[in-house]
Amino acid sequence: MAPHRKLPFIDVGYHLVVSGGTEEVGSVREVAPAGRPEIVVDIENAGDFIIPLSAVVAVVEQKVIVNVDALDDGVRDAIRHAHDAEVPPSRELEQT
Repeated sequence: MAPHRKLPFIDVGYHLVVSGGTEEVGSVREVAPAGRPEIVVDIENAGDFIIPLSAVVAVVEQKVIVNVDALDDGVRDAIRHAHDAEVPPSRELEQT
C-alpha cells in the first residue's frame, strides 16, 4: 500500500483547475464527506461530482489542481464541457 501524502488545506469554495490548465472549471462543495478521502465539487454546467483526493496534485492560492488522467470518464466529460454555455466576448456584442 502506498503511503498517504499530506495535502495542503482544502476548503469549501476553493476553485477546481485541471493540471496544466488555467481556467477554473468548478468549485469545492464538500471536503472529506463522512471521512472519505474525496472532495465533492460542483462542475460548471454539470452539477456535483466526487473527486478522490488521490487525483489532487496541488492546492495553490485557493485553487485545487487535479490530474485529469486520475478522474473517471464522467468527471472528465463534465470538465471538458464546463464552459460550453458561455458566450464568447465577440458574441456578447452581437446580442446587445
